[in-house]
Amino acid sequence: MNVKVAKTAGFCFGVKRAVDMAYAEAKKGGGVYTAGPLIHNANVLRDLEKAGVFTLEDGQTPPKGSRVIIRAHGLTKSQLERLEKAGAELIDATCPKVARIHDIAAAESSKGRHILIIGQADHPEVMGIASRCDRFSIVYTHEEIDDFIAKFGEKPISIVCQTTFNIKKYDEFVNKLKNSCKDLLFFDTICKATELRQSEAAANASESDGVIVIGDAHSSNSNNLFRLCKELCKNTVFVQNAEEIDKRAFEGCRDIFITAGASTPDSIIKEVNRKMSEEIKNENTESFAELLEQSLKTLHTGEKVSGIITKINATDIQVDLGVKQAGYIAMSELSDDPNFDVAESIHVGDEIEAYVMRVNDVEGLIMLSKKRLDAVKNWEKLETAYETKEPVEGVIVDQNKGGVIASVMGVRVFIPASQTGLPREASFDTMMKTTHKMRITEINRQRRRVVGSIKVLEAESRREAAAKIWETIEVGSQYKGIVKSFTSYGAFVDIGGVDGMVHISELSWNRVKHPSDVLTIGQEINVFVIGLDTEKKKISLGYRLAEDNPWTKFESTYKKGDVASVKIVKFMPFGAFAEVVPGVDGLIHISQIADRRIGKPEEVLELGQVVDAVITDIDTEKKKISLSIRALLEGNLPTEDEGEADEETAE
Repeated sequence: MNVKVAKTAGFCFGVKRAVDMAYAEAKKGGGVYTAGPLIHNANVLRDLEKAGVFTLEDGQTPPKGSRVIIRAHGLTKSQLERLEKAGAELIDATCPKVARIHDIAAAESSKGRHILIIGQADHPEVMGIASRCDRFSIVYTHEEIDDFIAKFGEKPISIVCQTTFNIKKYDEFVNKLKNSCKDLLFFDTICKATELRQSEAAANASESDGVIVIGDAHSSNSNNLFRLCKELCKNTVFVQNAEEIDKRAFEGCRDIFITAGASTPDSIIKEVNRKMSEEIKNENTESFAELLEQSLKTLHTGEKVSGIITKINATDIQVDLGVKQAGYIAMSELSDDPNFDVAESIHVGDEIEAYVMRVNDVEGLIMLSKKRLDAVKNWEKLETAYETKEPVEGVIVDQNKGGVIASVMGVRVFIPASQTGLPREASFDTMMKTTHKMRITEINRQRRRVVGSIKVLEAESRREAAAKIWETIEVGSQYKGIVKSFTSYGAFVDIGGVDGMVHISELSWNRVKHPSDVLTIGQEINVFVIGLDTEKKKISLGYRLAEDNPWTKFESTYKKGDVASVKIVKFMPFGAFAEVVPGVDGLIHISQIADRRIGKPEEVLELGQVVDAVITDIDTEKKKISLSIRALLEGNLPTEDEGEADEETAE
């Protein structure tokens, strides 16, 4: 039989920090209190009480001037205010991860967003987060997440999660929210230590005959750990200490896995491991002491390590690697990504992976590099993307005669000019500092050469969009389109993967000499389908609207017999054309220009001149208008009634 102790078992960074702070305060003497249980572990709380650290129950007031430690889970705003009013000296042991969630919740709430907290409503951590919000909801079950979506799915929502929440369950919630809500902001607040602990437990529980989960019955993360292991290994037991283990539960087992929640001290893990080792008397059992000894080994240059960020300075960050030397990452060794934001990307309490660059035992420090490890990982990701043809995303950071350079996960990717998607001879300046999706078309790690294509993805996207359009398009369909190019007879418009033609006659109700008189390249316009040829894949589009028809405007403004101010626009031997409204002209016959006989219209009128004229006839079918200046001069004004009487007489 083999026994294996989880590498991630026991105190997480936040809990260890809080317990260490409590013992440090106890050594100073005097009364020391904690606001609520410091952690969820009865054994630890008993030991703390022996050392002089006492737990204040909710609502209990400490003696004035006494020191009160804020627990790792944090406190609500009202609890903090009550302690401050009582005159207590507050010592903040809130886990940095939890404190970060407080800041996120308060900031997002101040923007008017609804805060969704995923976690147990009665858990101290969740209660503390909720107290920082104006509008919030707390969900723990699938039924609750469904109710939330039904009520708030249309609102802007910012999502945070209890640090110890079940990863699998969280992912299920996220998928539901993404498929149902419109405006979501997700914040990754599940503790990396929790994620690693659950991942290690899942991997080992599925391969073990028996699992022992150590933790306090009131510990949320321990209970989540137990449920996770129980799903993968039916022979999983939950114990608070070694005394609760029944060896009969593991008779006949070949592989036993031991893990523990974040509130379980090393001493209890060691006792459980010792008991199992003594019971099975297996000399190959890997004891907790051996694991601890391994953690104190000396690291060497070139090793890959992981640790917890303990401090962030202006020039470097400090990392606890679980060894005797301190680990440091210079800011220049964090990332090659030009968009890397230190404040957004790393926080105290985060787990971080890096390469060991140099070990200095004399100075007691280890120099690390995150970007070198990321480079290796990112090359592997790019190679995978090349093989699977999955698109990647990068920022255009440089250009040369042959094309542009994109930074993709810190790796420089060359995009030839022909693959940028820009027209020939177009400037690359418009692409600089912009983000694009691309496909990796060539990769050679030895030569450090990567080539990508934006154009191939755009072409695929257009083909997919075109297929969808041809499935649904019909005469009368309306689209938003982008003007792509001009010809002498019209404009080509992209309606989302397919180009359609707007004939010059459909651009405006007024006379147009060239499409550029009405539109510009790149302009977004609303168009509608007026004709289709599915065999030849041709689409005729309309741009001018019926309600903008100048004849319609004319008919709604004037009738026969009305006097209108018209502008002379053209001379002919038989008369003059005058603009009645923009886009609609009428004819003043030469006999109707003056009250005397004239030889040419120019004898009386000038181009551009505005004169008053009577509308003597309207031919709606042929859209022709007859005008007369003479009738106005002689006072002989026709009416609509006269027109109707003439028609009746003619019949």
